[in-house]
Amino acid sequence: MKAKYYIGIMSGTSLDGVDVALVDFMPVQPKLIAADFTPMPEDLRVKITALVQSGKTDLQQLGELDHQLGLLYANCVNNFLQSRQILAEDIEAIGCHGQTVWHSPQGKFPFTMQIGDMNLVAAHTGITTVGDFRRKDMALGGQGAPLVPAFHQAVFSDSNYATAVLNIGGISNVSLLLPDQPIIGFDIGPGNTLLDQWIEKHQGVSYDKNGEWAATGQVNEVLLNNLLDELFFRQTAPKSTGRELFNLSWLTAKIEKTQEKTTALLPQDVQATLAEFTARTISDSLNIDTALPKRLLVCGGGAKNALIMQRLKHHLPQWAIYTTNDFEMDSDYVEAAAFAWLAYRRIYNQSGNLPEVTGAKSAVSLGAIFPKP
Repeated sequence: MKAKYYIGIMSGTSLDGVDVALVDFMPVQPKLIAADFTPMPEDLRVKITALVQSGKTDLQQLGELDHQLGLLYANCVNNFLQSRQILAEDIEAIGCHGQTVWHSPQGKFPFTMQIGDMNLVAAHTGITTVGDFRRKDMALGGQGAPLVPAFHQAVFSDSNYATAVLNIGGISNVSLLLPDQPIIGFDIGPGNTLLDQWIEKHQGVSYDKNGEWAATGQVNEVLLNNLLDELFFRQTAPKSTGRELFNLSWLTAKIEKTQEKTTALLPQDVQATLAEFTARTISDSLNIDTALPKRLLVCGGGAKNALIMQRLKHHLPQWAIYTTNDFEMDSDYVEAAAFAWLAYRRIYNQSGNLPEVTGAKSAVSLGAIFPKP
């Protein structure tokens, strides 16, 4: 049976780089065939980080970043295919999430903005490309996020278990797959984003490998409680968030409030507290009443953070905790594979959102199609 290949592209809130996943949909159950990672060029990372943190730019820079990201995505795909001796005509379509620079689902005029020109991706790869996945859901009153729970259901659901699929990326999000019940999915809060921003500020590196620096510090309970004291955590699903809220300015305000009540905080103590904060917000979100055995499948960069995984096991003793690697899906590429799946669904005009997750009025096929030249 001939393969039905789709490519998924994801560059997340961590801004570390571009994930490319090759997924086969023949037979229909999606199977991850190969994947690769390309680091984000430093000049591009710096510019996007400044834009995301400040929310300010000018039209010239925004247009140039949109163009640069389109070329980057196209080059990642071309290099991926060339290294594996796969022809562009063997790929039915690319699903590219684009780079989120602002996500504002609340307010009078809700919107989300992902940049990366999909016209350039289609033109430079010679492959039909699907992008702009979130805005149709928002047009129907949804949050536009999270979109991966439907993919999680297709790949990981099991009638014998209460399954939670947890992605610890820049932002943590979870899908709760309970047999014979509607899927629940929502953004939990910061995953790696504050950890990454804090260590870059104090250590000059982009992430805390294995949570090693955090492990040298002590959790400050006053700071932890201040971090947890945020309206977002008291909101009910559907809900989504990003670096628009959880950024260094937010963290600095929480630290200043803490220092009014305690001694000076060491940088490594803040990092230790942030790791515990990530674990606590996740565990607090998994309060499920069920007689079924519980299993938690972790993916994303946080799956490699030994300290966070250790703290999850501490806080969730009733859950069997795995990574998606144990279920034939590389934990680094689950989200990229999800956008290959969403592209497949769009090409065949099948729904990609779950209204019970996003809050949209109806299920709908997501994404705009940019045909190959």
